[in-house]
Amino acid sequence: METKRSLRAVGPVVATLLPALAGAVASAMLVVDYVRAAPVFCSESSGCEALKHTAFSMPLGVPLPLVGLVGFVLLGVSSLLPGPRVRFAQVLLAVGAGLAGVLLLFAQLHFGHFCPYCSVADASGVLSLGAAAWRYRKGEDESLALRWPVQAGGAALLGVAAGVPLVAGFLINPTPRVIHEEIGRTPRGKVTVVDFVDFECPFCRMTHAEIQPILEPVRDKVRLVRRQVPLRMHPHALDAARAACCGERLGKGDAMADALFTSEDLTKEGCEKIAERLGLPLDAFRDCVTSPATDASIESDRSEFKEAGGYALPTIWIDETPIVGAQGGEVVDRVLHEALARAGS
Repeated sequence: METKRSLRAVGPVVATLLPALAGAVASAMLVVDYVRAAPVFCSESSGCEALKHTAFSMPLGVPLPLVGLVGFVLLGVSSLLPGPRVRFAQVLLAVGAGLAGVLLLFAQLHFGHFCPYCSVADASGVLSLGAAAWRYRKGEDESLALRWPVQAGGAALLGVAAGVPLVAGFLINPTPRVIHEEIGRTPRGKVTVVDFVDFECPFCRMTHAEIQPILEPVRDKVRLVRRQVPLRMHPHALDAARAACCGERLGKGDAMADALFTSEDLTKEGCEKIAERLGLPLDAFRDCVTSPATDASIESDRSEFKEAGGYALPTIWIDETPIVGAQGGEVVDRVLHEALARAGS
């Protein structure tokens, strides 16, 4: 009889523990992505990054997922402890988790961005409320004969749910090799900016026009690296990429890039006119643009773009943070100044 009663009492305990475990896992993953510069668990195409920068993400300067993680751990611990007072405290915690979950689910709809981990955490908060209310009404866990095995197993699961994503997330290096190597070449105290470009891409041109005024005041604190990714859909992108490579080799890389981004003539002849206007030695420039080594360098840049997970242009890495697509100057400005602050510049 006692064993049957204990088995019946396990049901509400498990029901309250499961959403706490799910919420703890999702919240721990989000803590990692909120703290690290580049996301580890969220994909670039998800809404995680956009939600990270909303008004809800950092109440009083504390990452919201950290609040959620603490809350779900407390819910998990309370699910393993017996007694009416504990059950009542669990209901109070669950009310807060449920209300926060509903509010944050609606916030995702309002902002028009979807974050899978946020959704799991928010839904877990709502489910925790229902499970805690059911456990409080049942009130059968005081005489739980299986208490110690349940408590030990539940505590172990709770530790794994909260700890494994945190440890793994901070040990994993999500930065692509090419970006990591460029950061390693940058002097201490400076920020690395790796710009994958196609000079004929209209969005690359628009982004260049927006970020130039942002980069100019801090140019001495930034190491800018351009990687050539001329898209085959653009008839003169390869000519422009060759000209950019050769301008770099002949000491006029920034001036050549600025001219290419604004030129209406990116043909081979048009690029040569730009080189002449910039005062480059034309014989050396012509030898460079026709050299197999130049095309090999461009192909290497294309390969490294793919290796870095590149899928759209423009793609700009500011230290370990990628900015994909034409997101506007305000995004670049925010990410750049966050990186400068980390670098101590």
